[in-house]
Amino acid sequence: MRNYLNQSLIRLTTVSHFLRWIVCGFLAMVLVLWISPKAIAVSLPSIQNPRLVSAIIADVEWANNNQRSDRRSDREYVASVFSNWIELYLKKAKAPVTLDGQEIFFVTDTPEYPAEVRAQLISEKLEAAVNSENPVKLKVEQSNNQLTIISLNNEQLLTVTASDAAPNTPQERAQEWADRIQQSLTTGKQQRRLDFIIKGFIYSAAIVFAAITLQSFSDKLLRQFWQRILPPNFTEENQQIKASNSLDLFRNLTIGTVRFLIWFLAALAISNLFPLTREWSYRITNTLIATFTSPILTLGQKAYSVPDLIILGLLLFGLAIVSGKATDLFKSRILNITGINRGTQEAIAAIVRYSAIAIGTVVVLQIWGLDLSSLTILVSALGIGVGLGFQDIAKNFASGLILLFERPIQVGDFVEVGSYTGIVEYIGARSTTIRTLDRISIILPNARFLESEVINWSHSNPVSRLHIPIGVAYNSNIQVVESTLLEAAKSHPLVLLVPPPKVMFIGFGESSLDFELLVWIDKPSELFTIKSDLNFKIEILLKQHQINIPFPQRDLHVRSGNMPLQLSSELEQTLVQLLQKFLSKDN
Repeated sequence: MRNYLNQSLIRLTTVSHFLRWIVCGFLAMVLVLWISPKAIAVSLPSIQNPRLVSAIIADVEWANNNQRSDRRSDREYVASVFSNWIELYLKKAKAPVTLDGQEIFFVTDTPEYPAEVRAQLISEKLEAAVNSENPVKLKVEQSNNQLTIISLNNEQLLTVTASDAAPNTPQERAQEWADRIQQSLTTGKQQRRLDFIIKGFIYSAAIVFAAITLQSFSDKLLRQFWQRILPPNFTEENQQIKASNSLDLFRNLTIGTVRFLIWFLAALAISNLFPLTREWSYRITNTLIATFTSPILTLGQKAYSVPDLIILGLLLFGLAIVSGKATDLFKSRILNITGINRGTQEAIAAIVRYSAIAIGTVVVLQIWGLDLSSLTILVSALGIGVGLGFQDIAKNFASGLILLFERPIQVGDFVEVGSYTGIVEYIGARSTTIRTLDRISIILPNARFLESEVINWSHSNPVSRLHIPIGVAYNSNIQVVESTLLEAAKSHPLVLLVPPPKVMFIGFGESSLDFELLVWIDKPSELFTIKSDLNFKIEILLKQHQINIPFPQRDLHVRSGNMPLQLSSELEQTLVQLLQKFLSKDN
């Protein structure tokens, strides 16, 4: 039973390590994707538009959907797209023209209209054209004042400005946009036909069926996977029940997450089949993105949104993981070679870890673009809050620093704190873990080690002396008793011979001659075992030498005779009168 549980926990540990590496990889990817726009923003300060990725995707998708005969090489095309994007966003292009939830191109501001208004007007005209039964006629022409315009059904759709066209000419940009509009309108009209709608419903049914099948298959696969890890629901031991409940919760969370992803992707695929649902999906997505990316915190001259704070939290979390891994590697590969004791190694490793986290936090905040001087008021308020509301936490943290630097106790020391006795396993920033001889972990706040008495058997020198009291009968030969006790002490392998064991004659007790055996040991954590072994050995040797160990005795003597209690004549007469009155009433 226990072996099965241990194997299950080992498998779960393996899974947790695998998930940890996945998280680390995800954090590294987030860091790369996050630093790249920052680097571009540093080199090109005028780029401030959050839709730069959407613009590139729109250009690439349009190029892939339109197999042009004059397509240039991939390198030239990527260079032109990147140049086009840079020039476009240097001109503050930030409003997409959409049709049925698909972005066609981006427009910039003009003196008459901002980009958002222009994009909305153009999108409304395209929506009206795709819903009408009239054929679509697009034309690129020059106006009287030499402006390039795109006409839709003999009506002006938009004017292509120089900022829209950069780095190309307005005529080239207008022709490119006209091709995109023509294709989008043609596709939109086709998707509004009855046969396409019927085909969309068939595809939707197929997607739902595929989602149901995939969910059933994934549930079965995950349940088989967790059955190999989860122990059965034992009822004999509470620890096994708690471990099983925790693993059950993690299993249900995993299965629920997979189900949610399957149906979310299915709903997303179905919504992209129809123009109306795709338009709703696009609007909902943009609304959520706009809400999610709106600034909620302003520090100094910069505003930060929820994604910025999430990225910062992930970076700090990754920093803590990397610092812990680096510290463990430093301790196992470098500190172990130096030969210093375990307590010193743990203290150095803790100092290195906290220093790396502190320095790394400052570096991450600087890379993140946060001016640390703007945190002065926040840090002051936080200090007041810590002083008032988190006094115990602050006190334990300060006590942890004192324990690390002064080292009154170290990892590996055998200590007694109040009623707890055990070996110090870990000294953290807030608490210290002690493992008792019963293999039970006791977590104590750091302040307790500085505010109360602590017996450290291993402090500076692990050699300590044990006192074992023994009482023998009064008719015993004390020389034989002394030699017997010394023989028992010297026969134990964990008793030091230097300093040598010693027998002290304490005194004459009520029923015994009281002796005390003094022995020296260098393993304080074994003191209870050594005491028990010595008591066993002493009992055997005393019986061999016919030396008795007495027990307390008491003699009780009972004597017979008259009680030394006499009454005065007045009291005797009073008692007789009361007795007579009592008897007369009964009669």
